[in-house]
Amino acid sequence: MRILLAGASGYIGKRLLPVLIENGHQVICCVRDVSRFNPEPELTSHIEVIEVDFLDRESLSKIPKDLDGAYYLLHSMASSSDYETLELRCANNFREVIGKTKAKHVIYLSGIINEDSLSRHLESRKAVEFELKKGKYHFTTLRAGIIIGSGSASFEIIRDLVEKLPIMITPKWLSTKCQPIGIADVIEFLSKAIFKEEVYDQSFDIGGPDILTYKEMLLGFAEARGLERKIYIVPVMTPKLSSYWLYFVTSTSYKLATALVSSMKVEVICKDNRINEILGINPIDYKTALKKTLFKIKGNEILSSWKDSWSSGVIDQKIDLNLSVPKFGCFKDERTIEVNDIERAKDKIWRIGGDNGWYYGTWLWKIRGFLDKLFGGVGLRRGRTHPSRLMPGDALDFWRVLYSNKEEGRLLLFAEMKLPGEAWLEFNLKDNVLKQTATFRPMGLSGRLYWYSVLPFHGFIFKGMLKELVN
Repeated sequence: MRILLAGASGYIGKRLLPVLIENGHQVICCVRDVSRFNPEPELTSHIEVIEVDFLDRESLSKIPKDLDGAYYLLHSMASSSDYETLELRCANNFREVIGKTKAKHVIYLSGIINEDSLSRHLESRKAVEFELKKGKYHFTTLRAGIIIGSGSASFEIIRDLVEKLPIMITPKWLSTKCQPIGIADVIEFLSKAIFKEEVYDQSFDIGGPDILTYKEMLLGFAEARGLERKIYIVPVMTPKLSSYWLYFVTSTSYKLATALVSSMKVEVICKDNRINEILGINPIDYKTALKKTLFKIKGNEILSSWKDSWSSGVIDQKIDLNLSVPKFGCFKDERTIEVNDIERAKDKIWRIGGDNGWYYGTWLWKIRGFLDKLFGGVGLRRGRTHPSRLMPGDALDFWRVLYSNKEEGRLLLFAEMKLPGEAWLEFNLKDNVLKQTATFRPMGLSGRLYWYSVLPFHGFIFKGMLKELVN
């Protein structure tokens, strides 16, 4: 069967894709930027990649008419303050274009919406569901709550809080109940539901067997990690303070923290999980999901991460628009050094950032990350998804990978920290010489003042980092 996967480069889409191919389907992958979509080589013969933006009607003409089914995995809650309008427009455009194809079944992954009073985030999901339901195809909604899996935003927040805080003074929403589900079960529900007539034109809640408070989830993670943690709930923490608490302690963005906090006040418990029996799936419990997730992290088997999505940073355009580093009207810091061991140098460059740090003056990088957080930036806490592999589109602390070719010896990063301008950092290994170039294109007088104010630190950091990369 030919299946359209809208959101193929997202957290769920990347994990669903190989399962669909394993099940014998041909998959048409819809991505906003083909330069940051890097499927495994063994999958390429079973997929067709098209660059479309569901907010741009003209781009949708690329969608083929001979489809059998489709998945809708698009979300925008952290990318704009007006995400409800964007999500509804995306859904409307999707419904119209899929209605002109031969697709007979569409599946949408939403959030559990069983309460009368919902957050903006969940109200938006509900509106999208109603819009998609109007289409000329059979429609199925699967509604999930907290997803437990390596790289999921929910799991990363739980991990950050427990790993960093031995004692937590927390808001009262930690007493809210939810029904977490493992990522493997989410993928199984999605893959088994497609073209299953018993689920046509219906909505189902999917969740694990445990109903837990967020406090119990945090303590469960602490137990799984062998950590002693104390959690005290206070009623005086406002939603805004709660959002700041998550923003500064975890790697989440402030927009995402705000959306999550508003949703965490709403109970997300399954009320219609008949689909378990229909599809023959018995979801694993919370402890087992944690155990599997921690095992994947230990083995560096993180297939996808929310941190690599557009919403975790500031770039809202195609990567190739930033690939050409400007030459005019820019300040540059260029340094070169001879390299004795090319492979060792490449290995160190491609392991830079994250838990490995920046090799020299890492404490200064951390201060810069903290200051970035204070001014509403992404900070250093995003880290990196894989310890030794970098792909275009990956988040790398407060940078975004624009170009990565280890064989060629070139790595290009674009700054996503708060700056009065734009910045690039490039490493280029050629003819036994490593060239390291920091480029800054200032925005007005403030940009020029910024460059001269940090120039002394550049001389210290960049010189030391270059030497460490070839040692």
